[in-house]
Amino acid sequence: MKAAVLVFPGSNCDRDLAVAFRGAGFDTTMVWHKETELPQDIDVVGVPGGFSYGDYLRCGAIAARSPISSALISHADRGGYVFAPCNGFQILTEAGMLPGALLRNSGLKYICQTSALRVEETQSAFTAGYSKGQVIEIPIAHHEGNYTADPDTLRRLEGENLVAFRYVATPNGAMDGIAGVLSPNRRVLGMMPHPERAAEPLHGKADGAALFRSLAQALVAA
Repeated sequence: MKAAVLVFPGSNCDRDLAVAFRGAGFDTTMVWHKETELPQDIDVVGVPGGFSYGDYLRCGAIAARSPISSALISHADRGGYVFAPCNGFQILTEAGMLPGALLRNSGLKYICQTSALRVEETQSAFTAGYSKGQVIEIPIAHHEGNYTADPDTLRRLEGENLVAFRYVATPNGAMDGIAGVLSPNRRVLGMMPHPERAAEPLHGKADGAALFRSLAQALVAA
């Protein structure tokens, strides 16, 4: 199993993400944003959290147009897996890979805390390791985590069971408490919380580890 973790100027969770992938058994490579191709035979691309390009213009807007992003989009178009927490989620919405947008938190303040999430959908390689309705505790750390979409998009997400995670108590104003969204083929997941920061017992919580193990098991079984 091979994972690639993209690295942008301002990324600060790229190493956390790489450690979580390696902990689940992935051979993991870091890929600088100026590269134009991904390594061969990559199974999953991780788009990390942080402040890519200093969050100038809009969070994720510049990273979505960086040299490596064309390769990322092509990887997803071929059916490759993509996992994108926090700023990664913002990048995917800016690139048109996932619907909606991440706006400034409703309280207009940066939020850094552990949040309870409810697992809404287990029919994906990322979430099959959880039980539907299970409540897990995952850290959040963002200023623009307020998930917003038009009514038709929200109806489609709900109707096609593409909401992966929902906040038990919404901390940032996200519509319908949405914390994570899957692509229609369920091979791309964007979420604002950071499961890579809850992937080892020494971190205090390991609720995020199941996501990485689940993906690894799906790839082994494929």
